[in-house]
Amino acid sequence: MAYRLIIFDFDGTLADSADWFRGIFNEVARRYGFRGVSAEELESLRGQDHRALLATLGVPMWKLPFIAAHVRKLAARDAHRIPLFPGVEAMLEQLQARGLTLAVVSSNAEANIRRVLGPVASERIRHYACGAGLFSKRAKFRKVLKAAGVRAHEALSVGDEVRDIEAAAAEGIATAAVTWGYATEALLRSRAPTVVLTRIEELLQAVAA
Repeated sequence: MAYRLIIFDFDGTLADSADWFRGIFNEVARRYGFRGVSAEELESLRGQDHRALLATLGVPMWKLPFIAAHVRKLAARDAHRIPLFPGVEAMLEQLQARGLTLAVVSSNAEANIRRVLGPVASERIRHYACGAGLFSKRAKFRKVLKAAGVRAHEALSVGDEVRDIEAAAAEGIATAAVTWGYATEALLRSRAPTVVLTRIEELLQAVAA
């Protein structure tokens, strides 16, 4: 399938923010009154989808917008400490050179994403739909499709979490699940994505005509 639009998640897909997230997790847990975890347990939670994770940690749904807003503030503070995965900048350059439209749909803030991407890579992204809630990415996907003037079957969503797969598939968008981010490969495969990518370079093959 030849695609016209590639929609990326950011954290765990383009940005290697795992170490940063581990570093702030228990601070956020104390602030918002949910259960903190050890590094070992945090790693084991990668095998749970977000609904199961919230239940395990004891996070009520009503707190999610407040937690997300606080995490975005911390990400703004620490953007200089969050690197891109190796190969991301070259991959974005090659996709753009092929004439593909690039977009980002993320729970993070656009300003944070642009800072981490840097001035060159951030300009390769044509459409940003940011600040998505934990379970509200579908509307962001729809917004990007409309802005890009692209039909759902001409787009590919690239993400590292179950919610990326579920939201994109609900809009009829093909899904590429990446194994270098948050969720385990087994969990991602359980949601039957269109393709599973284990290396960044494989994305170039997945979008080829």
